[in-house]
Amino acid sequence: MAKFLNNNEINDEIRHLADKCTNRVIPVELYEKYKVNRGLRDNNGNGVLTGLSNIASVTAKKIVDGEEIPTDGKLYYQGIDVEDIVAGFIKEKRFGFEEVIYLLLFGELPTKDELAEFQSLLTSCCSLPPKFTRDIIMKAPSNNMMNTLARSVLMLYYYDDNPDDISILNVLRQCIKLIAQFPMLAVYGFQAFSHYEKEQSLIIHNPDSNLSIAENILYILRPDQQYTDLEARILDLSLVLHAEHGGGNNSTFAVRVVTSSGTDTYSAVAAALGSLKGPKHGGANLQVMKMIEDLKANVNNWQNEGQVADYLQKLLNKEAFDKSGLIYGIGHAIYSLSDPRAKLFESFVKSLSVKKNREEEYNLYSTIARIAPELIKEKRRMYKGVSANIDFYSGFVYDMLNLPLELYTPIFAISRIAGWSAHRIEELVNSSRIIRPAYKSVSDIKPYITPDLR
Repeated sequence: MAKFLNNNEINDEIRHLADKCTNRVIPVELYEKYKVNRGLRDNNGNGVLTGLSNIASVTAKKIVDGEEIPTDGKLYYQGIDVEDIVAGFIKEKRFGFEEVIYLLLFGELPTKDELAEFQSLLTSCCSLPPKFTRDIIMKAPSNNMMNTLARSVLMLYYYDDNPDDISILNVLRQCIKLIAQFPMLAVYGFQAFSHYEKEQSLIIHNPDSNLSIAENILYILRPDQQYTDLEARILDLSLVLHAEHGGGNNSTFAVRVVTSSGTDTYSAVAAALGSLKGPKHGGANLQVMKMIEDLKANVNNWQNEGQVADYLQKLLNKEAFDKSGLIYGIGHAIYSLSDPRAKLFESFVKSLSVKKNREEEYNLYSTIARIAPELIKEKRRMYKGVSANIDFYSGFVYDMLNLPLELYTPIFAISRIAGWSAHRIEELVNSSRIIRPAYKSVSDIKPYITPDLR
C-alpha cells in the first residue's frame, strides 16, 4: 500500500527524481553528427525555413557578388515597408494601429470608409460578456498578468456559441473580438490584482467608443482617465511596431503549430500567450529595465561614458547584474546593423523624455546603444553586427508612460494578437497538414528486464 507523504516529503522525493532528469543531457557533438539545427537555426543563427507566408518579412542582408552582406534591417507588413506606414499616419496625425490590424488581416491598406467601418466593428466587439469581469477576471487574481490573460482567453471559449468551428468566417469573428477585447482583459486583470493583492482602490472604466485602442488603454488604466496626445501617439506607435514580426518568432510559430492541429482559436491564442510570457521573448524589455537599474546602482556617475563602458564590460564578463554575459536589448536573431523598429521608436523616445524631464536617462540609453555593439563585437569576435533592438527602448517608454511593470508584456500581447490572428487564418487557408517536425532519437536500444518489485 502506498504511503501518504506530507509536503516536505513530496518535495524531497521530487528533488530526488529531478536528478534523474538532469542527468539525461544530450551531448552537443551529436547535434553536429546528425546535422540537427538546434532551435531550428543553422550555425550562423539563421532560422530554418519551415513554411511560407505573405503576412510579413524581415530582412537584414543583401547579396553582393554571391555573398551575404549585412545591411540595415527592414520590416515589411504585407509587402509594405513599416517605415512608410508609420510616416503615413504620422504625417496625417492619425492613430495607426487599427490601420495596421486591417492590413495584416486582409492584405491591403483600407480606404477611409473601410477604416471607419472597421473601427466601428472593433469598438462594437470590445465589450466582454455579461458578468465576465466579475466572475472570471476579478476572482482569483494572479500576480502574473500573462497567466491572467491566458486564463481569460480560455474562459471566453465557454461564452462562445460556436467555439470549435474553424471556418474562416467564424475564426475571423473570434479573432476580431479577441483583438478588441485584449486591452480590457489585460488592464482589468491588472486592476484586480492591484486591488486584492496590493489593497489599492478599484476603479473600472468602460472604454470610450470615440477613442483609438492606444487611447483607450490609457483611458481605462488611469484612475483620472487623463493622458496627453503625445503619450497616446507613442503608445500607438509601440502597438504598430510590435504587431507582427514574421511567422518564425516563437509565439507566432506556436500559433501556427497549434492551429495546424485543427484546434479552436482560444487554445491557439493561449498557446501564443504562454510563449510570449517567456523572458527570452516578450519579457525582454523587463530585463532591460532591471539591467539599467542595476547599472545606476553600481556606477557612481552614469553620465560618464568610461564608467558606463566599464559596467558593460563587466556584463559581458559575467561579473555584473544576472551574470548571464548579456547586454539586454542589444542584438537580434535577424537584425544586425540596425533594427528598423528601434530606429523609428528612438526619435519619439527622445521627445517623450524631454516632456517627462528624463533627458539624462535618455542620454544614458543612447550611450549604451552606441558603445555596447562595439564592446560585444570585440568580445565575441562577431562578423554579424549587433545593434539596439526595440526591447531596448520599449521598457523605458512604458516607464515614462507610468505603465505598471506587470503590463509590459501584456501590452506586447495586445499588439501581437493582430499578427497571431493573421497567421492563424493564413495557416487555415493554406495548409491541410499538421506541423510535425522530426526529432532523431539518440537513445540506446535496451532489452526489457522485469524489475524486482517484491
